[in-house]
Amino acid sequence: MMQKILIAVAGLGKCEQMLKILMEIPAIQRANVTVLHVVSPQVTAELMAEKLTAGGKILADAIEYLKLDPAKVNVRLKQGEPKDTVCQVAEEEQADLIIMGSRGLGRLNSILANSVSQYVFQLTSRPMLLIKDDINIKSINRILVGYDDSIPAKESLQLALFLLRDIKGSQLIITQVKAESRAADALIKPEQDPVFAHAIAEAKKQGVAYKCILATGNPGKEICNAAEEFHADLVIIGSPERRPSIAKNLPDIDRLLGQSTSDYVRVKTPCALLLNRSIVA
Repeated sequence: MMQKILIAVAGLGKCEQMLKILMEIPAIQRANVTVLHVVSPQVTAELMAEKLTAGGKILADAIEYLKLDPAKVNVRLKQGEPKDTVCQVAEEEQADLIIMGSRGLGRLNSILANSVSQYVFQLTSRPMLLIKDDINIKSINRILVGYDDSIPAKESLQLALFLLRDIKGSQLIITQVKAESRAADALIKPEQDPVFAHAIAEAKKQGVAYKCILATGNPGKEICNAAEEFHADLVIIGSPERRPSIAKNLPDIDRLLGQSTSDYVRVKTPCALLLNRSIVA
């Protein structure tokens, strides 16, 4: 499920810390890792040579810090626009996961600031693990999944169970958010809600402890609230691939202003965020 990981590095930071923690998870230890550094175009050949030399040092430091099996590491130093190059290399390597840092900017600010992670987030068809500058990196023990009856949500559930199943004492936090409360909802426990039935059955099958959270309101806000309240180490949500609309024209106004669930969670989540991609027309 996660055999090829691409990590984009720009100097030792939280992305490398996150990957090091991921590689402690039994299900990830067999993965091949591509460590990528991209050097932007420079005005002179001399300056480009200097940047390439510095980029080689960044990669060497990352490899030394990560202490990965040399047989499973692919080091790539590329020239080009970082945002385009990350997407290109992800396709070339057939990455099952892209790991990138994020400043946690809102959608409009990200576009104005020419954010690399925002660009890749919009255009890649591959799952992304975003690590914001302002979060604390923690060992993965509790994963929160935004859940409903959709295929992306069920795929996110399977990804969470894949990561948690071999971690002793781990917990899956299954969070469903309804647009409005009904009188009948107050009469049942969250575990009795029919939407949770599939998730509970899968968690039991994998032997993973679980907790069901049923909330009402804005999905992004409630997912972030639950992540904070229950001390999630990682949030996983389904996020449609945006290439069909974004690549042709400007983002529609809702997406530009960051009204989608994935945009809200990307900016506000208190922990690492894994966006599990699904293609939409």
